[in-house]
Amino acid sequence: MRQFLRSLSPRASATFAPLALLSSLAATVVLAPAAAHAADDVNVLVLKEHGVGTAAQAQPYVDKLVVLAAKHGGWSGAKGSYQTTRTGAEKYITDSRPHFGILSLAAFLGLKDKHKLEIIGQVTSSRSGGQQYHLVSKTAADAAACKGKGLATDHADDTKFIDRVVFGGKMKLSEFTLVPTTRPIQTIKKVLAGEAECALIDDAQFADLANVEGASAIKSVWKSDKLPAMTIVAFPSATAAEKTGFQGAYSKICEGDGKDICKEVGISAMKSASTTDYQTVIAAYTKQ
Repeated sequence: MRQFLRSLSPRASATFAPLALLSSLAATVVLAPAAAHAADDVNVLVLKEHGVGTAAQAQPYVDKLVVLAAKHGGWSGAKGSYQTTRTGAEKYITDSRPHFGILSLAAFLGLKDKHKLEIIGQVTSSRSGGQQYHLVSKTAADAAACKGKGLATDHADDTKFIDRVVFGGKMKLSEFTLVPTTRPIQTIKKVLAGEAECALIDDAQFADLANVEGASAIKSVWKSDKLPAMTIVAFPSATAAEKTGFQGAYSKICEGDGKDICKEVGISAMKSASTTDYQTVIAAYTKQ
């Protein structure tokens, strides 16, 4: 079990982390190819950027969660797709016209207006990452000491999100010498090897530092404000009845028979939410 969860964790470090949302309501992850979706299926897109692993590995747990979501949501069927990039998500949206999405914050902000997304809830999970960011270093004393120096990060794919939301407009990625990485643990290793003075990491990566050999000397020299959890959104194709059914299922999915399933995939909470809960970050992201 631990081996399975580690392979799908959004943090591919040497330490075990419970499978954040990405296998939670990945609940609808790739149970069938898009072309095989029945006309009355409730299609769900799960987009967790910077996630790793494959949907096939999560299949047994995903199947159980889909059954629970459909049962409590009043749906006749539910299928969907787990994606780790906006490119893949855009293709799924075009091909399958999903009814709902579970999106990491940056992805939601980037896709919100184009696809007319309506926030109907949020999902938090144990150590999914993305609710707070840190600048860390072995030698720098503060954020100012990192500027102009090498900055390792695997979060630089949306500079507007980092500059406006994570940095809150107080800094810009362009003030650093970017050292792009593709994996969370690679980011830390760049700092350990002296290939980057500092690193921009999220809260899940920061929590894993204590378990990375040699990383005890790496300290946080700056941290962002706390950010909202991953969004549950409705696409225009979702009916009012489907939205009501899904919102009514949030608390039920992890009760009774679903309690152990939710525990296995690391879900902490699912609850209703609205645009008001995300207004601060939406305003920051869209500010001209």
